[in-house]
Amino acid sequence: MTADDSFGRLDDDDYPAYTMGRAAEMLGTSQGFLRAVGEARLITPLRSEGGHRRYSRYQLRIAARARELVDQGTPIEAACRIVILEDQLEEAQRINAEYRRAAASGNSTTAG
Repeated sequence: MTADDSFGRLDDDDYPAYTMGRAAEMLGTSQGFLRAVGEARLITPLRSEGGHRRYSRYQLRIAARARELVDQGTPIEAACRIVILEDQLEEAQRINAEYRRAAASGNSTTAG
């Protein structure tokens, strides 16, 4: 199985991901924190063939940002919502920049 199949599982050889314990260690936090961000629907762990929770590098980056906010005193639910909105804003800005580049380079004609 691959990361793209409908069961949300992955093969260790197909996708770099870390176990919950290793992910928590890399973030300098507890496994409980990773469970909490999962419960807040910030990240959903991938599953390995054995059914173990695994976290991608992208998920670790997202969880690390939430950890920063929590360390600054933001409640975990609010931190997770903030991180989701920040991520959506980054994506919107990227799409806007791509659109503007394409419009500037390819569409110099005007409708009329």
